[in-house]
Amino acid sequence: MSAIFLNRAPLASTPFQELPLGAIKPDGWLRDQLEIQSEGMTGHLDEFWSYVGPNSGWLGGDGDSWERGPYYLDGLLPLAYLLDDDKLKAKVKPWIEWTLASAREDGQFGPAANEDWWSRMIMLKVLIQHAEHTGDERVEPFLMNYFKYQLAELPNRPLQEWAKARGGENLISIYWLYNRTGEPFLLELSQLIQEQTLDWTGLYEDYPYWSLQKAFDHRVHVVNVAMSFKQPALRYMQSKDKQHIEAAYKGISSVMTYHGQVNGMFSGDEWLAGTHPSQGTELCSVVEYMHSLEHLIRITGDGSFGDILEKVAYNALPAAISPDWKVHQYDQQANQIMCTHAKRNWTENNNEANLFGIEPHFGCCTANMHQGWPKYTARLWMATEDGGLAAIAYAPCTITAAIDASTDVSIRVATEYPFRETITMKVQINQPAEFPIKLRIPEWCSAPVLLINGQQQPAMIIEKGFAMLRQVWNDGDELTLRLPMEARTISRANGAAGLQRGPLMFVIPIKERWQKHRTYEPYHDWEIYPESPWNYGVSLKGNEQGKPIVEAAAMVRQPFAAENAPIRLRMNGRRIPQWTMELNSAGTLPIGPVASKEPVEEITLIPYGCARLRIAEFPVIQS
Repeated sequence: MSAIFLNRAPLASTPFQELPLGAIKPDGWLRDQLEIQSEGMTGHLDEFWSYVGPNSGWLGGDGDSWERGPYYLDGLLPLAYLLDDDKLKAKVKPWIEWTLASAREDGQFGPAANEDWWSRMIMLKVLIQHAEHTGDERVEPFLMNYFKYQLAELPNRPLQEWAKARGGENLISIYWLYNRTGEPFLLELSQLIQEQTLDWTGLYEDYPYWSLQKAFDHRVHVVNVAMSFKQPALRYMQSKDKQHIEAAYKGISSVMTYHGQVNGMFSGDEWLAGTHPSQGTELCSVVEYMHSLEHLIRITGDGSFGDILEKVAYNALPAAISPDWKVHQYDQQANQIMCTHAKRNWTENNNEANLFGIEPHFGCCTANMHQGWPKYTARLWMATEDGGLAAIAYAPCTITAAIDASTDVSIRVATEYPFRETITMKVQINQPAEFPIKLRIPEWCSAPVLLINGQQQPAMIIEKGFAMLRQVWNDGDELTLRLPMEARTISRANGAAGLQRGPLMFVIPIKERWQKHRTYEPYHDWEIYPESPWNYGVSLKGNEQGKPIVEAAAMVRQPFAAENAPIRLRMNGRRIPQWTMELNSAGTLPIGPVASKEPVEEITLIPYGCARLRIAEFPVIQS
């Protein structure tokens, strides 16, 4: 396994550092997700979608030579390596070999038809993942030559358009190489890139975009925004100016205040679109926001970013992709009552944007959606700067790391979280050793319980969202963390509410009828029509104790499907006849508490990620 490289001076140290790709292996339901992904679109996209087929410019052909090939590989490669899947690795290899062989004498690489900086930033991230997993010794000199080319070329051909908005993506690879080589010119290059990148720090100091946007600007493009949050934090590592760290917090706070959605995301049906629950959120922004959050928790050590990361990963990500991973949406709506070819109140997107299909609207999401689960898996745990390990997010996996030159440790995490409350971690170690383990304690959990070898531990001291455990660990030690989950309401506009339990949002599911919209072999494009009423309000009083009734069901291979929901909440609700459809979407919610003369019905809510048609933000019924 590759070594762990901490930040090299003069870069600021970071509380956490990513483990090399392959140090974390998925288990349980998470491995099922990756396998379903490989059986679906990710494992077969190159066989029928020409943009990433054998004629791609990134394979030496005369096809697409811009971002789609690199985007696809940025998910396909970690998926192949995490699953150790020979078939997928065979698909990855030609892309890597062609890219490395494409290097020119001056250091430039990639398709000659396209000199764009942006698409190469993605491919650089692919190459460093490849190098971490395989130890390919060609990657470092390849990157060195390209970065020398960038340093010479950027003064005359500066970052423009997408590259100017997304320069932070370039910094990731530069710092990766600097931490391994210490070459001073790399810091000169990173400084130049920061100067040529949009000033996201300045934007978030005094945020101007308060409402739905109707004109294009790179600063309101939802994917740019999702990427932007990590840029100031990456900049901080070189500047050591806390203003840059603060900008990440201010940026997320501002965007969520004016555009936040109940699923943990923010709207953007291409451009930022306000807080109305029928505005769309682009799938690209979901996976890119997840990646930004992974960097923010690494750089700040703040567990709150892990809370957001889990919320997005366990709600917004699976909701926008079919359970068999064969089709996806471009835009998802928190309140999504049908997915049809019809006009909606998008800022820019077309009438197909919330179909489930191969390429609804733009094909960027078709190429880019694949990185979500694999990169999340690879960052579930990180190394700490004091030689330990930290749990960033919870899912079943096995972590393997070298604590020092003579000590190897493995931690097997067994859990059905986020559907269940208990996480068991078993230590395997070749000799007793003292090192810290940090466990993230979510903000929503008020009474966590920790047992070590069956003995309950005293009240944990939690700092920045993490409980620190430092002791001598022995082979066979077992940690059991219980995170009790209570249903709680999330206040929304017009007196409406969302319902959260643990990291999961719960929704009123709408019975789905899938109807083929267009033949697009092999998976086609689909509309989804409602087969049950949707305009319910809920009584926040469930049973006599005033809480929803919780029901657990068995875990199956694909828990993110309406019929398979492993956890459900039963509540009382009433229909609200005056709440109707507007422009083919659920209309603006009536101001609550809402009076209704309709009969009381018991309704069953399921996790957001299980439902493709749903009401996630609902009126509250007057007592």
